[in-house]
Amino acid sequence: MGKRVLVVGSGGREHAIVDALSRSPQVDKIYCAPGNAGIALQAQTVAIKDTDVEALKAFATQQGIDLTVVGPEAALAAGVVDAFRAEGLKIFGHTKSSTRIESSKEFAKQLMVKYNIPTATYEAFDNYDEAKAYVERTDVPTVLKYDGLAAGKGVVVAMTAEEADEALKDMLLDESFGRGRVVIEQYLEGPEFSLMCFVCGDKLYPMPVAQDHKRAYDGDKGPNTGGMGAYTCLPFITDEDMEYAMEQIMRPTAAAMVAEGCPLTGVLYGGLMKTKEGIKVIEFNARFGDPETEVVLPLISSDIYDIFEAVAEGRDAQEPTWESCATLGIVLASKGYPGSYEKGYAITGLEAVDGVVYHMGTSAKEGQIVTAGGRVMIVVCKADTLAAAHAKANAEVEKIKCDNLFHRTDIGHKAFK
Repeated sequence: MGKRVLVVGSGGREHAIVDALSRSPQVDKIYCAPGNAGIALQAQTVAIKDTDVEALKAFATQQGIDLTVVGPEAALAAGVVDAFRAEGLKIFGHTKSSTRIESSKEFAKQLMVKYNIPTATYEAFDNYDEAKAYVERTDVPTVLKYDGLAAGKGVVVAMTAEEADEALKDMLLDESFGRGRVVIEQYLEGPEFSLMCFVCGDKLYPMPVAQDHKRAYDGDKGPNTGGMGAYTCLPFITDEDMEYAMEQIMRPTAAAMVAEGCPLTGVLYGGLMKTKEGIKVIEFNARFGDPETEVVLPLISSDIYDIFEAVAEGRDAQEPTWESCATLGIVLASKGYPGSYEKGYAITGLEAVDGVVYHMGTSAKEGQIVTAGGRVMIVVCKADTLAAAHAKANAEVEKIKCDNLFHRTDIGHKAFK
């Protein structure tokens, strides 16, 4: 009898996970809680919120779920993995304690300093006046990070003292993301890239590197978003860079978490920067990145269920295998995003797309797919070269028609310079 899998989450990342699992010959039935309109075409969606730990646990028990895979950081921070394991349920993801590598920027920085993992220098504050005085002493540009989960939006790169002050007021006085501390970091320069690894204790299995684009508009203009697109096959990351990142950053971090008594059992996402002084950590996340997952998982050529199960069971896995071609994904977002935006606009033309369309924020209404979020979907195309993938994705995205969507046309531009 085939395996029954529950995927927790509702975005493009979860759609990519569902899609990868659907290619496994071992998997018979996939559920997704809560899912979205696109996921519903490949899995049975379940109306349970991703942070409703008790309801998720009850569902997994009742349905005889063989394995649960957790997508969003909020579910991990809510302790879903701890609760499932206490019931003897198999689950892929980090415990609440291990998730601190993402849910607390200060915890992550303290860990890196303690274990000599290369990163920017920093200080942390909960007092506005003290934080402002520190910025004035250290000068700009500087990086300000809310010490907590902020859906990818709690980071400000302040190029002027005024921008820094505005961000400090926003985070510490107005408490826009909730009551918390702010980490102020040294500003680093260089190309950023994302390196994700499946991790079980001190065992790591790297995935292909990717780069996402945070700014809303072409030319890296406009406000920061959750990500407007991503691509693989980065020409500026060499084999030597990969070896350094694995041996000096990712493996030592996994070993450090074991030493601290909170081993990782899921995905470790390294947000890294290739500076003139070497590769350094910008941030760690405790889960698959979004939208990087949507361009990385289409490349897996081995059975993803095997690696998910091995990590969940705490045993050695076979090294996953990957296709060597390039992928590029373009996000379609609601006009106004990342600010306020309207929902409910009909989307047509999806069946004409020659590529993969992962839904991020959609719902079904009267037989139509409609917009239901800021980032609505991502069109991912695969080709032998990055240039070909770029051209194809830009052509395919034009087939999707909707009155209230916009997208970037220059995803991957840093690779073509």
